[in-house]
Amino acid sequence: MADMDTTKKQDDLEETVDGQEVDNTEESSEKENTQETVENSTEEAAEDSNEKKSFFEKKKEKKADQMKEKLAELEEQRVRQLAEFENFRKRSEKEKSQMFEMGAKSVVEQLLPVIDNFERGFTAVPDDEKEAPFVQGMEMVYKQMLTAFENIGVTPIDAKGKEFDPNLHNAVMMVDDEELESGTIAEEMQKGYLYKDTVVRHSMVKVVN
Repeated sequence: MADMDTTKKQDDLEETVDGQEVDNTEESSEKENTQETVENSTEEAAEDSNEKKSFFEKKKEKKADQMKEKLAELEEQRVRQLAEFENFRKRSEKEKSQMFEMGAKSVVEQLLPVIDNFERGFTAVPDDEKEAPFVQGMEMVYKQMLTAFENIGVTPIDAKGKEFDPNLHNAVMMVDDEELESGTIAEEMQKGYLYKDTVVRHSMVKVVN
């Protein structure tokens, strides 16, 4: 009888131990599941964080690229406007210079007949009257006008004894002259003038055949 009780107690003890082992196994499994869930949650959180970080970085990079493109566009506009302004300034200066030269040339053209009349008058003065005060005064005015012309860039065209140049001379007569070569200017009938590099009036000349 005692043996039976002892055997029963051992069986109960084994069942209790087995039960505890089962409980421990289940508890361990739950812990492992919990740890795995935590690890999975951590990994998911890390992945979410990385995705968010990557999203914001891409957005930031895109914004930076847009700003660079905008700056490049503004710089291009600035350079283009500067170039346009520089072209406008040069064009305005050129037009201003051309208008001034046209105005100066027009004034010179109107004054040339006055110079011609002075020269004709001096040619008609007799030799015994060339020292007269009136003639000397007119000669001073004439020389003063020539100096003023020279100061603004007006110069007479060389003609007599020079080779005929249609860009500078206007041939009104052909003559024979054994002392001069053909195509040489024998006589200047009316003096021509240049304003800087522009012909104001061509010289009227006689050219050797």
